[in-house]
Amino acid sequence: MTTDGDYAPSPRDWVRDQVEMIERTGDTRSTDLKGLPIVLLTMRGAKSGQVRKVPLMRVEHHGDYLAVASQGGAPDNPKWYANLVADPDIEIHDGTTTTPVRARELEGQERYEWWVRAVEAYPEYADYQVRTQRQIPLLVLEPR
Repeated sequence: MTTDGDYAPSPRDWVRDQVEMIERTGDTRSTDLKGLPIVLLTMRGAKSGQVRKVPLMRVEHHGDYLAVASQGGAPDNPKWYANLVADPDIEIHDGTTTTPVRARELEGQERYEWWVRAVEAYPEYADYQVRTQRQIPLLVLEPR
């Protein structure tokens, strides 16, 4: 994925603020979500083709990362989920390192194992799942 082109900042203030802080410092450790570490995903918008940047909770295991499409337990998936399905080749920024990764949606036992890791990293994910009738999508982000 190339990140050249038009960057479209999020309409959500908190997302814009976090992205700006990370870009200013070059380090995802310069900000957090609810006191917990985050990573920054950079992708192309499925409809717009513009560059999108999304901070997510940091869930990492042996060099792979997890993108949890929880949307706080809302009835619909977050918009970034459609972006990853349409174009799974993205970048992840963790600390001061940016890595090209490919997103792959999880199922079965592998999904269960990653779900346990997600809830360990951020226990509110369990509450989010209870709030919604959809199964929260999990995508593993593997280095390319």
